[in-house]
Amino acid sequence: MIELTFQHGTIVVRGSSLLDEWPNTLGLKYDERVLAWRGHANLYRDVVTHLSQQKICFSDQAKSYEKIQQLKLAQEITPRPHQTQALKHWLDANGRGTVELPTGAGKSILAVLAIARIMRPTLVVVPTIDLLIQWQRLLTTYFGMEIGALGGGENNLRDITVATYDSAIIHNGSIGPRFGFVVFDEAHHLPAPQYLLAATGAIAPFRLGLSATIERTDGKEALVYEHVGPLVFKGRISDMVESVLAPYDHETVFTELLPDERMRYEAARSEYLSFLRKHAINVGGPQGWAAFVKKASFLPGGRNALKAHRLQKEIAQSSRSKIEAIWKILQSHGGERIIVFTDKNDFAYRLGTLFVAPVLTHQTKLKERKLILDAFREGRLTLLITSKVLNEGVDVPEASVGIVASGSAAVREHVQRLGRILRHQPGKRAKLYEILSNNTAESSVSERRRQHDAYQRSH
Repeated sequence: MIELTFQHGTIVVRGSSLLDEWPNTLGLKYDERVLAWRGHANLYRDVVTHLSQQKICFSDQAKSYEKIQQLKLAQEITPRPHQTQALKHWLDANGRGTVELPTGAGKSILAVLAIARIMRPTLVVVPTIDLLIQWQRLLTTYFGMEIGALGGGENNLRDITVATYDSAIIHNGSIGPRFGFVVFDEAHHLPAPQYLLAATGAIAPFRLGLSATIERTDGKEALVYEHVGPLVFKGRISDMVESVLAPYDHETVFTELLPDERMRYEAARSEYLSFLRKHAINVGGPQGWAAFVKKASFLPGGRNALKAHRLQKEIAQSSRSKIEAIWKILQSHGGERIIVFTDKNDFAYRLGTLFVAPVLTHQTKLKERKLILDAFREGRLTLLITSKVLNEGVDVPEASVGIVASGSAAVREHVQRLGRILRHQPGKRAKLYEILSNNTAESSVSERRRQHDAYQRSH
């Protein structure tokens, strides 16, 4: 008889000889050390399905979970049409798939509905402690049961548990066979080599990936589809305005560098571009930036070129004219809750000092962050300034105005920032401003990061 066991993130199949072809066709390899077939634990479902279809008797010692017969929602949910459609498409894909929904469209509620439908012990994997706490609170509310936590000093496993990616990897050997369903929140993080083990080392037959923007600049979203499931549903911001998300306008504001800033900018940019031309480096091509950094590390003038690149970027992103433009926007939206997004902590703190406003960065302690966000939620504060910490992983209170003072070329970052102001409220119309330094590299960066349907027109 065939016997299946779980060992250190792998599935081991004994009782099948080297003459059999089926293990190899499923991705298993023969391990001479144990005289058995072995593969990543995520092959468990394929192995069980094959054995069942071929009516081959087997003993399943791999999984250590059973169906949760009494799992019910403690609080009723009336799903929105897009959530109903997404759940249906996911179930039609046999409970394996990835769903892309914009921030504020209810990805976590979709996961709750899936957990209630599948009724298997579930592990929700998240990138940050903030998200762990938020998911734990949400799941407790909807299931009325103790929710486990793995990460941030917690090691408490329950039928439904939330874990950080880091903790899921560390404890992979013990939790891999324990859960039949795994939800990967912010699934675009999964292709990172250190995180992929959270998927390959789990036997969970049912898998759900969630993200606001699953596509990656390196194309490695294909790894998400391979280890979690294909993209089964994609909800567009433009399709959800009015019914799910607040209507919004997008405005680009161009500012001019002051004479002294322009002189320093052009000098730095000239030095940077001269290095690129001299060594035939195309930073816009595949691996272009990596090639620049590599060559700059050992070629003459390379370090100065790197410094020049950072300087011209800093001048363009934090010019004095930008600060004046931000001030004018703040004055035109008195009484509204506003979030100002920056690319660097230094500029965020500079704005915080000038405008006497709280600043949230990765350096902000959790207790202080909670106090600030609670005050913003209650309306005692109407202005927040942040670097990248509010892009994802933090439950941001209601805001109606966003000001992108600076940012990267990443589409994901820009879409996430837009999503922070689109939570639906009766009568609300949101506004996103993007402030750019004219005749600088920021213009091309802006074009790249706005290649998304949400930015093709105002709503």
